[in-house]
Amino acid sequence: MSVSEQSPAAEISAGYAFTGAALDLGALLWDGTCHPDAQIRIPLPMLNRHGLVAGATGTGKTKTLQLIAEQLSANGVPVFLADIKGDVSGISAPGVEGEKVRGRAGEVGQEWAAKGFPCEFYGLGGIGAGIPVRATVTSFGPVLLSKVLQLNQTQEQSLGLIFHYADSKGLELVDLKDLRAVVAFLVSDTGKPELKGIGGLSTVTAGVILRAITAFEQQGAGGFFGEPEFDTGEFLRTAPDGRGVVSVLELPAVQDKPQLFSTFLMWMLADLYGDLPEVGDLEKPKLVFFFDEAHLLFKGASKAFLESITQTVRLIRSKGVGVFFVTQTPKDVPSDVLAQLGNRVQHALRAFTPDDAKALKATVRTFPNSAYDLEEVLTGLGTGEAVVTVLSESGAPTPVAATRLRAPESLMGPIEAGALEAAVKGSPLYGRYAEAVDRESAYEKLTAEQRAAEAAAVGAAEKAEAEKAEAAKGGRTAPKKDESLAEQVVGSGIFTSLARSIGTQLGREISRSLFGTARRRR
Repeated sequence: MSVSEQSPAAEISAGYAFTGAALDLGALLWDGTCHPDAQIRIPLPMLNRHGLVAGATGTGKTKTLQLIAEQLSANGVPVFLADIKGDVSGISAPGVEGEKVRGRAGEVGQEWAAKGFPCEFYGLGGIGAGIPVRATVTSFGPVLLSKVLQLNQTQEQSLGLIFHYADSKGLELVDLKDLRAVVAFLVSDTGKPELKGIGGLSTVTAGVILRAITAFEQQGAGGFFGEPEFDTGEFLRTAPDGRGVVSVLELPAVQDKPQLFSTFLMWMLADLYGDLPEVGDLEKPKLVFFFDEAHLLFKGASKAFLESITQTVRLIRSKGVGVFFVTQTPKDVPSDVLAQLGNRVQHALRAFTPDDAKALKATVRTFPNSAYDLEEVLTGLGTGEAVVTVLSESGAPTPVAATRLRAPESLMGPIEAGALEAAVKGSPLYGRYAEAVDRESAYEKLTAEQRAAEAAAVGAAEKAEAEKAEAAKGGRTAPKKDESLAEQVVGSGIFTSLARSIGTQLGREISRSLFGTARRRR
């Protein structure tokens, strides 16, 4: 049915009549009727102004992500998707035309054609299907690691001190055993003096950190840290035919570790922010990053952590990266972050409980004034329908539009396990990241220094015994005051050399950016 020129629907439709490149979301819903001549769209240049895809479980958020990702890829824009439940891999394969798909396409005026899109599949630390994604502990930084280990503010500050020491002394923290070795060293008799000038590390706090690391490893999460470290620049690739590569992070095997994967997603964003140059506003983004299960990132986050998230989201736009947070309700996202999300796709909300009703009212307040009764509309939307408002080409918010969304053209479901494995092992990136590498780092260096110091102590003791025996044989008396064995060792030339070697920097001190993540050295 066409839109009457005098109806409020006509005014809404006019707000989406963009002249430049845009993504097609679907057709306008007004007064219970779908209007295929009134297309609801997002201008392609505005995709780096960030966004929110929200809605209750089962309302179609994943299909919306798939729909947007397909069109971004078709426009040459790389996409990052986190696949929590394992049902996004189908974006790599053509969809199946059925009665429901044909019906939806007809309702919204879509010329549907089955298509697959170029994909790379990744997995955290090699757990589950995908090219392994690892980060070094040094790169991950103390703030993000504290959140993963669930440390309190005092413990986080102590961990920051440990990182500062390791950074300044060139002790690279590649994996968790490196971190454990540095912590143990700094509370040992030899290591305690190292922190006197910059604050101390209590034995109790060190014990908490070490226990947290051990528990973390026992959960099978130690493999997420190590080398080769993943280069997040891989997410910016395009296929030979010019389409953007869709990078899918397969997370079903670690969905029981939400703190870990949500924090890892933040590391990826922070790493991209640290590497990419300023580019300002572009005709199309360099990358659009979909941050799924976003509420997990904000849950229990410290004030400093939230400030870093806010700053990252605000600044990464000028580097050509758009970020879409995916969650159930806008109230899951802090207001300072929500204020920066210019594009909104809100699926249905339920109001079964008083808390649900409160969340519904809070969601309605986050939208511009509307011709709709949004409380009624949001509770009455069907699967694959949403309330939309985006930024127009001039940067102004578009009118709020209830929308029946288009059907994705790729497979709406997972591809077969065999096909996924073949895609992973057939990737040119697989050989680069598949095998973990354990090179010399802080653990090996400190272990070698400890052994050398022990050998020096034994040598000094043997020398003292020999001198004592020689003195007794010659009838000479020993000196009135012998230095203690420890004093002899510490004062010896070999120990001084060892201590100096521990403090020798491998390069300049590691500099850190947002979240305390290390700036990548290329």
